[in-house]
Amino acid sequence: MTLELRSRPLSASPLVALAGQHDTPTEWYEPRPDAEGWKRRVVETAAEFEGRAWLRALAPALDASGAAAERLQRVAGTGGVAVTTGQQPGLFGGPLYTWFKAMSALALADELEKRTGVPTAPVFWAATDDSDFAEASETTVSMPGGAEVIRIEAQAEEGRPRSAVPLGGLGAQLDALTRACGSAPNGAALDAVRAAYAPGATVGDAYVRLLRMILEPLGVAVLDASHPAVRAAGRPLLEQALAHGRELEAALKQRSKLLKDAGHRAQVAHVAGRTLVFSNGNGGRQRVRVREADALVGSNSVDLSPNVLLRPVMERAILPTVAYVGGPAEIAYFAQVSAVADGLGAKRPLIVPRWSGVIVEPHVRKVLDRIGADVDDFADPHAVETRVAREQLPAGIVKALEQARARVESALDELQVADTPADVLPPAVLEGAKRQLLHKLDRLERRYVAATKRQGSELLTEVGTARGALYPDGKPQERALNAIPLLAKYGDDVLTGILAKAREHAAAL
Repeated sequence: MTLELRSRPLSASPLVALAGQHDTPTEWYEPRPDAEGWKRRVVETAAEFEGRAWLRALAPALDASGAAAERLQRVAGTGGVAVTTGQQPGLFGGPLYTWFKAMSALALADELEKRTGVPTAPVFWAATDDSDFAEASETTVSMPGGAEVIRIEAQAEEGRPRSAVPLGGLGAQLDALTRACGSAPNGAALDAVRAAYAPGATVGDAYVRLLRMILEPLGVAVLDASHPAVRAAGRPLLEQALAHGRELEAALKQRSKLLKDAGHRAQVAHVAGRTLVFSNGNGGRQRVRVREADALVGSNSVDLSPNVLLRPVMERAILPTVAYVGGPAEIAYFAQVSAVADGLGAKRPLIVPRWSGVIVEPHVRKVLDRIGADVDDFADPHAVETRVAREQLPAGIVKALEQARARVESALDELQVADTPADVLPPAVLEGAKRQLLHKLDRLERRYVAATKRQGSELLTEVGTARGALYPDGKPQERALNAIPLLAKYGDDVLTGILAKAREHAAAL
């Protein structure tokens, strides 16, 4: 048996669905192009960057090698474009959707190049300037019997960018990841983790290095967003955002109101009196106050970086980005990004959905077939194990419980018949007594089931393993499960399988 990859809807969010329509309200989203529209967008974006040394400016932040470098050089040398995606650092590369994004960007770049003849490079924007430590501090792996969360402790105060936060010792965490890999016939992925998450590395450095080792041979370049080259390239737009802080604040308040009036929720909450620009210093990242913004325009004394709503606009300004491949949360906040772009008179970035799916390992497929379950049955973290445990109750107990229920119902029915002529008690009282007694028997059965779970069995352990692989900690697989054990067990089959599905998705775009 081989890996089974299934495509799934990205999200049930109405706003995400709205963004995917060709007749999307243009005040919120850059409309998704049709076939001819894609060709026009590619040609126009390439022409916009013609003669600009964008690759030379960003080369230190990309530090690309191999196939990724060759693809970038071809794009820069012949007037090509880029398809971008990105993610903030996740421990040991983060959850599966990080790799789904990268393969989706690669697939779309290949599809556009095939259809338009214009060289197109995929670029992964590693948001190492992000300061949310929570996502970078843990990851989930599938173990025999269930899922295990691997965590690291904060090595610096909250608020510092991940590029400046040291990792500390990771011996126990690497041991746990190694256990999750099992016998690991394809050890290159685990070796890459050990090389990237070496002593002295920061959270951001390790993340970028791991992504480059795995993605660059496939032709995907990885840009380190914390690199001074990125700050320098984006400085004009950052200062423009400072100079127009009040106007942008008003525009975003209006956009949030329009979204709310239409029954949606603004993905990024409004922060009153703050610009969309961070100042970065020894005290961490701080959103620049509107009233302090003018003093920073034209001054190189403070390092600046964009917030989440300004970042796509800056990316579109410094890279020939024809489209950004994103997940549901990103698609939702792009309804606000367009207000920022319009307020700055900048080009609107186009967002398209990444591929979404689930990976079913061979041993998990065997468990599903054995117990007659499917992937989404595990969305309820207890339902499958409860059913299996109930099916494992001794036949005598099951029969006795059924008989007890039948006797309760029969006895209460007889009592109700006997009471009818005398009318001593209202019928509702006897019905209530029947429900209470049957409820007590249900509770007794649940205690038997719980005891069976505690005692465990080989089958229940297998069910726990399947749950940990498909819905770890009750979350959809792609949002929690780390990819490294899969890469270690199945090698190239993982990314090539994802890429094949992402190619189908890209062709449909």
